[in-house]
Amino acid sequence: MAEKRDLLTFIEGFESAVIGSIDEEGRPFSSYAPFVYHEHRHYIFISDIARHALNLKHSGTGSLFFIEDESQTANIFARKRISLQCDVTAVSRDEKAFSTVMKQFEQKFEPSMVGMLMSMQDFNLYAFRTVAGEATYGFGEAYTVGGEHMHSLLPRSGGSGHK
Repeated sequence: MAEKRDLLTFIEGFESAVIGSIDEEGRPFSSYAPFVYHEHRHYIFISDIARHALNLKHSGTGSLFFIEDESQTANIFARKRISLQCDVTAVSRDEKAFSTVMKQFEQKFEPSMVGMLMSMQDFNLYAFRTVAGEATYGFGEAYTVGGEHMHSLLPRSGGSGHK
């Protein structure tokens, strides 16, 4: 049976994502954060002191990267991976989405840790809405992220592939 190729199936085992952001001088910065997926958005809860929070606030854009664990891959040169380019917005603690998503954080992660972080006023919730993306499942298996809710993996067209 063929492996199902969609974003949600791939990321369901992940607890965190690598975050790409751009600083005010246009330099790239990478970090990571635990995430939850809710209503077609990825959410992270991070401190405003963190460089990636400052970058996300400044640009309103960021990327999320999910990659197969090195210990699980059949070939280190062909790790399964998905990269998402996103519009990013802060979610106010007053918004209904904030409490809904934070309950999901408590379900997915240690509730006492999430509660402690929520008590820190410098921690804020950010929503990542996918606008583009790509996935690679191995040599010659490249996909574009698309579909109505941006979680379908569509075979890439054009290009001649590997020679």
